[in-house]
Amino acid sequence: MAIDLERLLLDAKDKEASDVHIKVGHPPIFRIYGKLYMRENYSVVTKEDTEELIRLYLSPAKQKELRERYSVDVAFSFPNIGRFRVNIYSQRGTWSFAIRAIPPLIKNVQDLNLPPVLEKIALEDRGLILVTGVAGSGKSTTLAAILNHINMNKTSHVVTIEDPIEYLLRDMKSIISQREVGLDVMSFADGLREALRQDPNVIMVGEIRDQETAEIALLAAETGHLVMSTLHTLDARETINRIVSIFPAHQQEQIRHQMASVLKAIISQRLIPRDDMPGRIPACEVMINTARIKEMILDPKKTHEIFDAIADGYIPYGMQTFDQSLYYWYKLGYISEDTALSYATKREVLELRMKGIASGGEGGRNWEIFERMALRKIKEKGGI
Repeated sequence: MAIDLERLLLDAKDKEASDVHIKVGHPPIFRIYGKLYMRENYSVVTKEDTEELIRLYLSPAKQKELRERYSVDVAFSFPNIGRFRVNIYSQRGTWSFAIRAIPPLIKNVQDLNLPPVLEKIALEDRGLILVTGVAGSGKSTTLAAILNHINMNKTSHVVTIEDPIEYLLRDMKSIISQREVGLDVMSFADGLREALRQDPNVIMVGEIRDQETAEIALLAAETGHLVMSTLHTLDARETINRIVSIFPAHQQEQIRHQMASVLKAIISQRLIPRDDMPGRIPACEVMINTARIKEMILDPKKTHEIFDAIADGYIPYGMQTFDQSLYYWYKLGYISEDTALSYATKREVLELRMKGIASGGEGGRNWEIFERMALRKIKEKGGI
């Protein structure tokens, strides 16, 4: 066989690749710090290579699922190499592999350079917490850090429903039951429904994909559980609109009321390439559901005002916008001005702030307070 998968993944680990792509007609491809690199020192992958990998590494049940659905999610573990989330899918009549490396240790909020307020959010007793972002933005890693913080600080029963299980969580102060879709449970919705009968304090469902899952998640949060999940949305405003839009028009007002009642926080993130060293760093928007935010959830005409409410909420609640996050990393010297501006939500406003020029709106006085607080933190870290 042309592909020695263990050797390939060991090489990927040594190169600090986050992803490996195996596609017929090309040598394997690594994603390193967000950029793709073709590994020319490997042979070109053939159709026979991919079919042999499927025979070797997939159970008969997963092989059957792949041939019926043309795509399957699995997790691979290799001693002394690590654990990997794998999606195998059909393209142009051949099989391709997208392999994501799962870090061996669950990092805490501080180690991941996430906003400290996430530790406070994690210790909520009930409600709904959503972590959002595009594919590959670190949502699963952030959720694992939040669950790990609960595990180290609270005596809870945590039930997770994942597809597949990524981070393996061991019991500490909490007891943790991890269920995998297709192995332990039929679907996210079934897992959520069954979790309500399993005496949980915390339920983590890997993704809200449909109306049924959203409905049960909201119900679980209403009935006194802390529910966490992810969505592929860019920011808090889009997340609220996405959940509401999952439901038919006649239910949307009711869903807005449920969301306003049970939502605790939305954490949206993007991974930004660092300019001071190889690697990436998360730029995070954090929205806490305050009385002001509740009004904006309830009234669709006010939802567009959420950005300003977040910018205003740094001092009292620990909220922050993407642009405030970018500004902080820029001032700390982790990213360049060009990088910060290229990822900014409101580029012109951030550019003015970097030049020391305040503009109307966009958080007003609290933006200025954020700048002073950010500079104080940076000095404490030994920066400027």
